Amino acid sequence: MDIFEKLKKLNKKALKNNEVPVSCIILKDNKIIATAYNHRIKNNNPLDHAEILAIQKAAKKLKTYNLIECELYVTLKPCKMCEEVIKLSKIKKVYYFLDQNKVVNNKITYKKLEDKNECFYKELTNFFKDKR
Repeated sequence: MDIFEKLKKLNKKALKNNEVPVSCIILKDNKIIATAYNHRIKNNNPLDHAEILAIQKAAKKLKTYNLIECELYVTLKPCKMCEEVIKLSKIKKVYYFLDQNKVVNNKITYKKLEDKNECFYKELTNFFKDKR
């Protein structure tokens, strides 16, 4: 079964489960190592995008978060959140079929807390100093 047919099959499962039909497949050495479709509605979890679920499965299967030798195929261009997760997993090639036109319009206010931040700074710098 080719990638296109497998994605169509996953999308049908998503629709059957009342999920947004977005599906993802991850390959390593031209072999499928992970598949997923959206589970946001079923799991009441905004993080359960197809790409993130597939990346989690691939990382678990390969026993590493470094998926540099993998390729990701997805039915819809990844959103900003998924793009960042793809970057963190070090996947270099992403193939998609449809463009993402949805604009998320959440207005979020960020405020840096200056008080007592020295403790966190020391923890982080010591952690990375010990690792390098």
